[in-house]
Amino acid sequence: QVQLVESGGGLVQPGGSLRLSCAASGTTSNIYAMGWFSQAPGKQRELVATFTSGGSTVYVDSVKGRFTISRDNAKNTVYLQMNNLKPEDTAVYYCHAFVNLTHYWGQGTQVTVSS
Repeated sequence: QVQLVESGGGLVQPGGSLRLSCAASGTTSNIYAMGWFSQAPGKQRELVATFTSGGSTVYVDSVKGRFTISRDNAKNTVYLQMNNLKPEDTAVYYCHAFVNLTHYWGQGTQVTVSS
């Protein structure tokens, strides 16, 4: 079992920045991939950025150059630094981990970009 706890969402003006954090606990030694998804109202959940099993990073095209995923292995924590935020980034952001062929999700944190 893996537990994921997110923090860092909120309301920000267009062009602003936020940093999301996701702390993993439980059976973290076999995490195959870990990253972030988002779900806007009326839309499907989609990948934002993730670390793959090989340690490389993958980003959706719409956030390249604006968002950066990073991690602190000692703390079992993944971060998402979001810069130059746009209204279309408004969504609930979910931390995701793939462990022993099982998908785990955090509770989600709301990010709202509005003036």
